[in-house]
Amino acid sequence: MHHQLMQPHAYVALRLPSDSLKVVELVPNTTISIGKYGSFPSNLLLGRPYNLTFEIVDKEEGQTHSNLRVVPALELHSDILAEASSSVTSDILDGKTVIDGGDGVEYELVGENGEILMRSNREIIDDPSRQKLTMEEIEVLKKEGTGAGRDIIALLMQSHTAIDQKTAFSLAKYTLRKTKKYVKRFTALQVDVPLLTHYLLSEKEALKTMELREELLALMGSLANIHYSGPSSGYGADGLIDGVGAGRWLVVDETGGLILAAMAERMGILYPADDGETDTPQPPPSQVTSAEATPQDSQSTSHPAHYHRCLAMSATSNTLTLIHANAQPNLSLLKYFRYDTSVRDVDSSHPLHTHLKTLSWLQLLSPHEDTGYTEPEVIPNEVLQAWKGGKRGTYFKKRRRWERIKSVVDETRAGGFDGLVVASAMNPTTILQHTVPLLRGAAQVVVYSPCIEPLTELADLYSISRRTAFAIDPPMSVPCEDFPLNPALLLAPTVHTVKARHWQCLPGRTHPVMTGKGGAEGYIFHATRVLPAEGKVEARGKHKRRKVLKEHGANGLAENEAALGGGVPCMFDGVCEQSEEGARAYPQQ
Repeated sequence: MHHQLMQPHAYVALRLPSDSLKVVELVPNTTISIGKYGSFPSNLLLGRPYNLTFEIVDKEEGQTHSNLRVVPALELHSDILAEASSSVTSDILDGKTVIDGGDGVEYELVGENGEILMRSNREIIDDPSRQKLTMEEIEVLKKEGTGAGRDIIALLMQSHTAIDQKTAFSLAKYTLRKTKKYVKRFTALQVDVPLLTHYLLSEKEALKTMELREELLALMGSLANIHYSGPSSGYGADGLIDGVGAGRWLVVDETGGLILAAMAERMGILYPADDGETDTPQPPPSQVTSAEATPQDSQSTSHPAHYHRCLAMSATSNTLTLIHANAQPNLSLLKYFRYDTSVRDVDSSHPLHTHLKTLSWLQLLSPHEDTGYTEPEVIPNEVLQAWKGGKRGTYFKKRRRWERIKSVVDETRAGGFDGLVVASAMNPTTILQHTVPLLRGAAQVVVYSPCIEPLTELADLYSISRRTAFAIDPPMSVPCEDFPLNPALLLAPTVHTVKARHWQCLPGRTHPVMTGKGGAEGYIFHATRVLPAEGKVEARGKHKRRKVLKEHGANGLAENEAALGGGVPCMFDGVCEQSEEGARAYPQQ
């Protein structure tokens, strides 16, 4: 769940006045620098709520660091409120009456007596020499620390010789441009999947995440039916519960963990739980009742309970199983959600510690060729007791690692997954060849690709024409040259794309933003897993008898009687019998 306050070692996104984002980690007792806007101690943000706007206050004499001031909402929106309060204004500039049109733009309109009622900025020349304040003077003001940049903006407007010639709209743009450049403010935002996607796409290298956008992630989660499947009970009356249909998804993610993070957020296992909350499967409680409890048991309850680390990858429902091609999976983006797999001691209280399972392609296809799947040598207890503690701990660590790998590999190879999501640079045909048979009936298959060509080829392999040819003349084995995949396993293959375009929404100036970033369009393949029927398909149930009569010809009645008497073949096996009502219904013409 989301934390309402900023916690130590949590990642926070700082939205700067230039509308750029800077993601920082709140390490206690350190200094956070945001470039030209200044720096401040990280402890000033700890315990504060998100979505507040802070202003860096200039250091006073004797202080070693800058302080932060919370900017109230009334001060943030003062310009908008002032503009809304007066829709039509009347000003006098240079002895001429100027009337605002009410939409923020002024037009030049001359009255009957020659006075200018409305004016425009078409005669204004943008000349840098009209600004009398030099850069040297601005640098001196910045070093002196003048009102967190507000005094510099005021001096810039006073030193502009043509400020009175600007319209209300051009003056607002000029003020906003200087505010973004000199004001020392930032807004603290919580890092979630949409914000992280936008940050990686605009500020970082988008190719590492295959240029995924927020709307594409949302469409993939909707098509794959990713949802929360209830708490992980783990144990039933007869031991472990059956994992089929319990919210288990198969994932092939080569975006650094962005796809996994989006799926985990929908499943409710992305953010660490608060103190006292857990969704980890626990073993069945002992059958000892209060009447059967011994004095030693009651005495032991008075001492603090000792909590052991939760076993990794031990959840049986609401899980994500990741298949990767390397020795270790690339999940570097999960560190923004306080789950860093690169450190030695991973946080065992995080939901992903038990709900995220990983295995390699070698372990899936040829598990006996992987050394981790091979059981270590079993050492007798007598020999273990003679070993030193370090050597004995290493032995048990190897046993636990083998048990974890064997459990994940056997569970994955057993199949029964509720869906498959793929975002990989590999050929999707080779991926679906080994992963689609692991899905249960009605499972959703979603494949993402930056370009459309691999997905159109994939849709052709599961098309109706190829499925018909497969049913008429089935090959000896699949894959083969004509059928790289079994077309009878997926139904209704479709290719989707979606792109949300940003618009500027201003009165009288609403239009799409023309400075949007380009890149890959992004396409999604979607299909439904079906289970082909085995054996011959036969029609069942009661069917109406069909009567076929010939109404034309010289001997129409004789032909009809002959046809009815001999019986009429139906679309089902058998013969429809003649009835007297049928003969009377068709008299001779």
